[in-house]
Amino acid sequence: MPSLATPFLLCLHLLAAALWVGGMATFHFAVRPAAVETLEPPQRLRMLCGALGRFFRWVTAAIVLLLATGFSMVALAGGMGAVHWHVHAMLGIAVVMMVIFAVIRRRHHAQMAEKVTAGDWKAAGAALGRIRQLVFINLWLGVAVFVIAVVGRSL
Repeated sequence: MPSLATPFLLCLHLLAAALWVGGMATFHFAVRPAAVETLEPPQRLRMLCGALGRFFRWVTAAIVLLLATGFSMVALAGGMGAVHWHVHAMLGIAVVMMVIFAVIRRRHHAQMAEKVTAGDWKAAGAALGRIRQLVFINLWLGVAVFVIAVVGRSL
């Protein structure tokens, strides 16, 4: 019999995943293009660097919550040996996403912030370009996790 905690954990898990994946989609498809259309490079890069820094703090919290709730649900289900293949697939993709996120935050966003502070707009823009490419990859990996979560249960 499933634990009564499982629906609560699943809800928190999905909210954290939606924050991360939805936030990436918002930045990639709406915020950055609007900033390009309305702001000159110095203002745009300052704004995007600050907004990304704030978003990354939320993503870090979401990752902690995803790991805590995910492993709690696995434990309640009887461990990794007892869960369906799609749980293993979601975890594997999530680990790749976390590594990409760490590279974005620790390397490229740090470089962008340093270059914005120095007023080196070309280098800051290049760092933002690398962030954008990696976010796009992570966005599609996140979409794949959602698809596996829904479709994988029945396969």
